[in-house]
Amino acid sequence: MKELTYIRVGDYYIPNLKLAEQPDKPIGKYGRMRRRYLKEYRPALYSSLLLSEKLYSHLLQIDEAANERMDILMPQLMKAAGVTEELKAADQMKWVGLANNCRAQAEEIILAELIFN
Repeated sequence: MKELTYIRVGDYYIPNLKLAEQPDKPIGKYGRMRRRYLKEYRPALYSSLLLSEKLYSHLLQIDEAANERMDILMPQLMKAAGVTEELKAADQMKWVGLANNCRAQAEEIILAELIFN
């Protein structure tokens, strides 16, 4: 363990703490949703991950898993709902409505499986 040093600020001594280098990859939508959930509803887990410097990697992992799951679910749900290119050519508004419905279903599944558990 590194020796802990302090800096004096007024009448107080504040420890010089530095986090390890984190990757420059930004956290996506699902990673931010997971962070908010952990912060509000699982504060002990959030603090544990934050203090062990594993929070950022956890959020990246959740975001990547959620995006991969979305890529898998969307074609399956669209096929089951009958959302085809022929429908898109014949009735665009119906196609958009069905596609949005499939996206909402896929997002609900992802939220239940990955974000809010």
